[in-house]
Amino acid sequence: MTPLPKRRHSTRRGGKRKASIHVANVKRTRCSNCSSLKFSHRACANCGKYNGKVVLTIKTNKAKK
Repeated sequence: MTPLPKRRHSTRRGGKRKASIHVANVKRTRCSNCSSLKFSHRACANCGKYNGKVVLTIKTNKAKK
């Protein structure tokens, strides 16, 4: 049987511990092909290229009549 905590940890104590755990803002850069914003080390959502090569096929919306 594993040991249990003797006293309950307060909300303030837990909050202070969790305050340092956060997600950093992810930088977005310009695509070298179409100049739209994209996430670093990811394929461009606009043109589908990564590192000069087409890796995604992007469906284009056809105009409705």
